[in-house]
Amino acid sequence: MEQNRQERLAKKYSNYSSAGSESKGGMSIGKGSGAMARNAIGKSGKPKNVIKTIGKLFRYLSRERKLLIAAVVCSIINTVSTLTASYMLRPVMNKFLYYDENNSDLTDRLVGLAWGIAGMALVYGISIFTQWLQQRIMLAVSQRALMYMRKDLYNKLQTLPIRYFDTNSIGDIMSRFSNDVDAVGEMLNTTLIQIISGAITIVGTVFLMMYTNWILGLITIIMTPLLMMASKAILKYGRSAYVKQQKNLGMLNGFSEETISGQKVVKVFNREDIAIDEFEYLNNQLCESQIRAQFTSGIMGPVTHQLCNISFAITACVGAILVVKRGFDYGGLTISINYTRNFNRPINDISMQMNTIFSALAGAERVFDVMEEEPERDQCETRKLDNIKGHVILDNVSFGYTPDITVLHNISLYAKPGQKIAFVGSTGAGKTTVTNLLSRFYDIAEGTITIDGVPIEQIDRGFLRSNIAMVLQDTHLFTGTVMENIRYGRLDATDEEVIEAAKVASAHSFISNLENGYQTMLENDGANLSQGQRQLLNIARAAISKAPILILDEATSSVDTRTERHIEEGMDALMEDRTTFVIAHRLSTVRKSNAIMVLEKGRIVERGTHEELLEMKGRYADLYHEIAELD
Repeated sequence: MEQNRQERLAKKYSNYSSAGSESKGGMSIGKGSGAMARNAIGKSGKPKNVIKTIGKLFRYLSRERKLLIAAVVCSIINTVSTLTASYMLRPVMNKFLYYDENNSDLTDRLVGLAWGIAGMALVYGISIFTQWLQQRIMLAVSQRALMYMRKDLYNKLQTLPIRYFDTNSIGDIMSRFSNDVDAVGEMLNTTLIQIISGAITIVGTVFLMMYTNWILGLITIIMTPLLMMASKAILKYGRSAYVKQQKNLGMLNGFSEETISGQKVVKVFNREDIAIDEFEYLNNQLCESQIRAQFTSGIMGPVTHQLCNISFAITACVGAILVVKRGFDYGGLTISINYTRNFNRPINDISMQMNTIFSALAGAERVFDVMEEEPERDQCETRKLDNIKGHVILDNVSFGYTPDITVLHNISLYAKPGQKIAFVGSTGAGKTTVTNLLSRFYDIAEGTITIDGVPIEQIDRGFLRSNIAMVLQDTHLFTGTVMENIRYGRLDATDEEVIEAAKVASAHSFISNLENGYQTMLENDGANLSQGQRQLLNIARAAISKAPILILDEATSSVDTRTERHIEEGMDALMEDRTTFVIAHRLSTVRKSNAIMVLEKGRIVERGTHEELLEMKGRYADLYHEIAELD
């Protein structure tokens, strides 16, 4: 049983990762775990161009170029001070610690030793101060770089088409904001400065080692290729492991967000065990990828550390032979061994940080993947109209969310200013798709849509949407007061206009009964209101807009019949002089429409007024009688 469960889940997420989610009516059927898994796993588990990713990261750092230069200067001073202090040990040892018959006065030797130690302490003091300063500066540089990255990521999301959000898990997108950006931040805060100072330390150490004794310096340098080969082998294996880890993390976050937000559905259908099974599977997948990734990075430190110890031992042995056979001074041997440590320490420190580097690069790739997505683009030059009256014509419009599946077939209709056009039909007939095209959430494949005689693709997208008010079946309220949420429809609206809009939407009564009335704070998508009350606020938000085109997509589906009648009375005034498109399953809400379009399988099969369609005794009449019987 356990094996079958694992196979089922593995097959499910494997299928999701290789197949796109189907869409219907502009909303993704696989919008949850399926789309999330597809985007989390991707086409390949291999990392993309690492050099390109690093280059993009440095472009963010370069926005604080002056501070970055200051940090590098501090790092140089710190490294030079540390190496200088180490080199000062050579004359101190040779002159004051090593016994010499020509310089055997103990007092002079102690005084000289004290001055030597004082000089070293002063130089080390400079090193400590510059190290603190460079860390302080780099902290500011890295945090500002993250600020720019989050800003660019958020701004990019505002430019992406609705298609992107229909086919990507919100949890996975949020994982890029949190986990992936945080991974980059951890590297920038700690590892980056180690890389910079380590590189400078290696260069300075090599110079002083060769200057002190070229033989010992050469031994240390010869060991470097071994370190590089070991690191390269581990890096090659480790990058893909960390890419997989970050993607599995995004997958788990997406599933968690989906099931927690849909907890009512889980409990209603008694699917807690199924949710637990899927979470356990994804959690295990993440755990396994993390073990692999952490082991890969964890083994880097011990391997390089042991190679460094071998280098240190060889240097010490050869140095001792040189002291005995060739008269190499003790001070020179001491600092040579110390420089071997200095040379190997940055390599070892950086290798110990490889888990941070791997996570950061994998996270950065996922962030930059979003930034490289194609934004909404106009195919031709657009313009803003003087005003929009609301004369809408669709002429032989065909459309599909994917090239191989056509959702709408040769749709033609017109709506004059002030008219109310209704769409009815079975679920999946294409009703919402028509309104998605009117709002240019998607662009048509064939045919034309004109508004006031101007093709819709020639109208500025932002200007077009500012002239369309929309009430969707899915409500969404922002954190803020009731008044602020209604005013979202028109930011310059006065308090009196907000209250009037609430009255039109029949929301004023329940708002007045709230503890703080219009100043009541809403949080968590208005969780302290009922579903019907949230929908009334959405209707009020549309009512306050002066947009000449109004789209109501199942706007009254979440309110009771009595409230619906009150809303309809207010809507009559709201829809006056506005071109209104209504999608409704309750046929009572479309009776007063100037024209009713009956859609089936993406085609208009009937059109006319309520009375005309009943006389036809066709599909509309069947729907009407079916609903009447249910009532």
